[in-house]
Amino acid sequence: MNRNIIITCAVTGSGDTADRSPHVPVTPKEIAHASIEAAKAGAAIAHIHVRDPETGAPSRDVSLYREVVDRIRDADTDVIINLTTGMGGDLYLGPDEDPLVLKDETDLVGQTERMEHVEALLPEICSLDCGSFNYPGGNYVYVSTPDMLRLGAKRLQKVGVKPELEVFELGHIWFAKQLQKEGLLDSPPLFQVCMGVRWAAEATPRNFMNMVDNLPEGANWAGFGLGSDEMPMVAQAALLGGHVRIGLEDNLYLQKGTLASNAQLVERARSILENMGATIQSPSEARKTLSLKKQATPALARKIA
Repeated sequence: MNRNIIITCAVTGSGDTADRSPHVPVTPKEIAHASIEAAKAGAAIAHIHVRDPETGAPSRDVSLYREVVDRIRDADTDVIINLTTGMGGDLYLGPDEDPLVLKDETDLVGQTERMEHVEALLPEICSLDCGSFNYPGGNYVYVSTPDMLRLGAKRLQKVGVKPELEVFELGHIWFAKQLQKEGLLDSPPLFQVCMGVRWAAEATPRNFMNMVDNLPEGANWAGFGLGSDEMPMVAQAALLGGHVRIGLEDNLYLQKGTLASNAQLVERARSILENMGATIQSPSEARKTLSLKKQATPALARKIA
């Protein structure tokens, strides 16, 4: 069991949850506030997506990310910022007789465009989804190809941002180890084991253990489960020796029928872990554990230059 645990809070995500709970943050101000409140509750890391402030739909707008990041950096919290690069991989194929007539929901861009906000804002961590897989929705495929991942990993090395390698099935871990073999990942690598995302690895203890057993030696890792599996997977991750992720990206409820805030989910996870005998790492402690270093913000770097 890991007895010194880092909590990541994934505060909003990109799913169609904004209309399902008043606690899902939508505007940059709300997303920043949720990240800060999660940090005050015990999260060392805030994993961040942005949304269109008018519609709540997922967005890749760099200006929205900039506002969120600036608000967090200006606040009285030292939370580690972890920005997604997952937006831009949504491929909705057409009907069987003409699959290349793509549906309007398709949002498919190259890896460089998916990472524009990361290279502009220099968070300490950003996610990197380590392979393509089917999502629910008929002909919906999330696209993250080997060449995209090699390009992304190389660019992240250059700017000094640690990739959080999101792995949804065993093949993703296999390819991440190939990236490591090719020298595209700095040691120690950081993995996020994603359980219960349809149609990838089902959230069962056996599957979770199998995923963890295939991680490279010396890797840091966290794990999570979706919906009602969120808190059971908190305990499971700790028992398997890892860190944990919770948040409204993954689950909207504190218990059946009771909608949660991000801070409440952090508090619940913290209670579970502390009752298991673990302590919770601060952001400064997490930086040492994950071999992170705070960079000068782009604006400050320009001023110094």
